[in-house]
Amino acid sequence: MTDQQLGSRKSYLTDLTDEQWVLVELLLPAAKPSGRPRKVNLREVLNTILYLDRTEYQWDMLPHDLLPKSTAYEYFAAWRDDGTLDDDLG
Repeated sequence: MTDQQLGSRKSYLTDLTDEQWVLVELLLPAAKPSGRPRKVNLREVLNTILYLDRTEYQWDMLPHDLLPKSTAYEYFAAWRDDGTLDDDLG
C-alpha cells in the first residue's frame, strides 16, 4: 500500500497487500446507490479490523493512526450481520 493510500501512517504487518486487496475488494458490498457518497476507504476499514483480530486488542485500544472505533465497528457490524464476513465461500 502506498503512503498516499495510507495517508500519513506507516503500514502494519496486518495490512492487506495490493494483491490481497484486489481479491477481497470484489467480495465487499457496493455503496448504496441512494444516499451520500462513501467517504471511507474500505481498505483501511479492513486493515483496522485485521489489526484488531491479529493483535486481540479491544476496540477502545486501537492505535490513533488507524480508523476510529466508531467507523471501523460500524462496517464490521454491518458486514457481520449481512454475511459479508462469513468464511463459507461455497
